[in-house]
Amino acid sequence: MTVAPSGPEFPIQDIPFSYRGSWFDVSPVIAEKTYADDLHLVSHQTGLHAVLRLTPAGSDTTVVATPTLLTWCDGTGRIEAAYAGPDTLRLRGRRLGLRIAAAAPTLTPFSGTYLYLDPLDGSHVFTSYETGRRYRVTVLSGALRQTAGAEALGTADRFLDLPGDQPWEVAIEEYETARPPYAAPVDFDRLHRDRSAEFAAFLDAVAPWRGADTPAADLAAYVLWSATVAPAGFVTRPAVLMSKHWMDKVWSWDHCFNAIALASGEPELAWHQFQLPFDHQDAAGALPDSVTHSEVLHNYVKPPIHGWALRHLRRRLSAPPDRAALAQTYDRLARWTGFWLDARRAPGQDLPHYQHGNDSGWDNATTFDGGRVLQTADLAAFLVSQLRCLADLATELGEPAGRWSAEADRIRAAMLRDLWDGARFTARDPRTGRRRASRSLLDLMPVTLGADLPAPVAAALARGVEAHLTTHGLATEPPDSADYLADGYWRGPIWAPSTVLVEDGLRRAGHTALADEVSRRFLALCEKSGFAENFDAETGAGLRDRAYTWTASGYLLLAAAQEQRRATGG
Repeated sequence: MTVAPSGPEFPIQDIPFSYRGSWFDVSPVIAEKTYADDLHLVSHQTGLHAVLRLTPAGSDTTVVATPTLLTWCDGTGRIEAAYAGPDTLRLRGRRLGLRIAAAAPTLTPFSGTYLYLDPLDGSHVFTSYETGRRYRVTVLSGALRQTAGAEALGTADRFLDLPGDQPWEVAIEEYETARPPYAAPVDFDRLHRDRSAEFAAFLDAVAPWRGADTPAADLAAYVLWSATVAPAGFVTRPAVLMSKHWMDKVWSWDHCFNAIALASGEPELAWHQFQLPFDHQDAAGALPDSVTHSEVLHNYVKPPIHGWALRHLRRRLSAPPDRAALAQTYDRLARWTGFWLDARRAPGQDLPHYQHGNDSGWDNATTFDGGRVLQTADLAAFLVSQLRCLADLATELGEPAGRWSAEADRIRAAMLRDLWDGARFTARDPRTGRRRASRSLLDLMPVTLGADLPAPVAAALARGVEAHLTTHGLATEPPDSADYLADGYWRGPIWAPSTVLVEDGLRRAGHTALADEVSRRFLALCEKSGFAENFDAETGAGLRDRAYTWTASGYLLLAAAQEQRRATGG
């Protein structure tokens, strides 16, 4: 019964086992920073919810995870799991039993999991209040050894036991209310080969350049592939979640990095990534803070990096958008830019402002220690890029472009006049005009303007960036700062988006040697520590959510560019 694993092995504690399009995974991560002893079937419909606990009967079981096969091993005993499709998991065992149990021990009128035997087909069905879905277990071969808790109310053990003394196979499906009895269309070995071929095709599409010098490319591609979900709820398109751990949303700047990384090999999926938050643009033109299956949040926004991102996206798309799609994108980007110009500029001010650090994406950066409502140079720089992108789009579509160029010049001039102190940029209170400097890397982010900056300013920013460079990459707060925290979120750790933005700006400003070093160190960091949400700047250890897609995308973007430079001698 054993099949050969396909793809790289990965630690199941760090990266969940899942499948493109699926809303559930198998993982020990059952809540934010919460790890169970056993693997669970965890659904991301209506939030992150551990639904079923999967406990092998062996006393010394090890787990091996690859992109298309999950295996429990105990001596000669073995259980294998593979996806039969986005909503179905197939499991088979030999000489090793398995308990499939409700993760919630108590059923109330408003929570928990109910178990019953379906008289239509003899399957057992768990229904979950938390996800609002059913989880049907159909025995395909062998027989259940024991069941408990069918139709029980209140607190009870609800489980199905599969035997260790005979081979068995089951299917677990996630669905809403009803469907025909499950009939296996292909055998387990065939479906595993099919999944392996699908992942191999995706890998070849998004990382055809991979080789010995980019050893983490396969796993980076898996992180993106496995975090993708089908349209459902408020998720209007196929979407790459930030993670299938607890960061199971699409935030309105994270999606840009995933879109760019997918563009050359998966252009349709990439275009969907860019557009998804715009599907929820409000009447003021603002994008939501985040989108997930059952909620759209508008309490904050995210920085307007979308003009910068659209340029990179279009440059990489193997199938360019048609005129209608481009016109729609122009309108959406214009409305998003108008939000910042109209709703986020105080009377008489040239520069827009953030209302909170969360609006910047750098939630607790030291820039915001002296006040939350601030005009910052990163915001101004991103808008300059976006306005210049709009001017180019307008020209391409035959629309007036002058207003966009004039506004870009106005904001660029105000940024240099009101926020530059000769060495770095400061932040400014729009009410009092008081300026404050910090040591956050955020204050150096106008380097993203590249050649659109005066050369002396770009050079000063490059020197500032270099001061943030540790052995492992760009610390968001330098380690010698009094405000540095090793696991301080944006007060020290290394992040993928800041790395990608800074590297790109340095390169376009002509500081290629420093850009190369920033890229090299980040690539080495991911190859050492995986694709965590962020990393300890001094040790390189992965922090927070350990399966973060924009980190994987950052690796793919920088690795692809590195390989292209090697191939062309650039």
